[in-house]
Amino acid sequence: MEVIALEAGEAAMVHYGNPQTRYKGDSTPLTEADLASHRVLVKGLSGLTPGLPILSEESGVPDWEQRRQWRRYWLLDPIDGTKEFIAENGEFTVNIALIEHGRPVLGVVVAPALARSYSGGPGLGAWLVEGGRRTAITAKPQRAVPRVVCSRSHPSPELASWLKALGEVERVSVGSSLKLCLLAQGEADLYPRLGPTSEWDIAAAHAVLLGAGGDLSLMEGGELLYNAKPSLLNPHFLAKGAD
Repeated sequence: MEVIALEAGEAAMVHYGNPQTRYKGDSTPLTEADLASHRVLVKGLSGLTPGLPILSEESGVPDWEQRRQWRRYWLLDPIDGTKEFIAENGEFTVNIALIEHGRPVLGVVVAPALARSYSGGPGLGAWLVEGGRRTAITAKPQRAVPRVVCSRSHPSPELASWLKALGEVERVSVGSSLKLCLLAQGEADLYPRLGPTSEWDIAAAHAVLLGAGGDLSLMEGGELLYNAKPSLLNPHFLAKGAD
């Protein structure tokens, strides 16, 4: 699984600096890197687990009546942070998550431009691979002045008032699912998401965060479940490090 994600990242990097961008119907960007990564992921996972459903941002979404029957499936984002890919700031990721009964049980997040990858899942632990070294990572208890990660490319008007109510914070802007990964490795404390995200944006890093001892829940409380409703858009949520 991790090898497949790394290969997808290599396929994406072929187009780094020459993204050949077009736009989908919802005005979000689509690059040749998204498609190249998607093809590698689908081919690799289809060979690894024949017959297991695969849901990718860059494939058609089956209707709800079909999807609601799935108990176990792959959830993919071939390039999370396409805007970061186009901007060439390195903060984009390739995401693979295994979902069972609505919960992420295993995730791999590869940041190919940063030569960094994360993996893990609940009950399994979590790891960072960087510079040829594989290191176990754990989420940390909240700092006295919380370090809050926020989206670099998707500002939310509601976020400013939420942060103001929290009091003194250190704000860090980061792209893609790296926000959740920073929580998992103890480099940040909170990630409030008050703007739109899709299930494939966060599932892999959600699994890594759980493996590291962190948590992600709905902003109003309760568990965020996958493939539990017709829409693939997530409600607002709050991710955090260890208690």
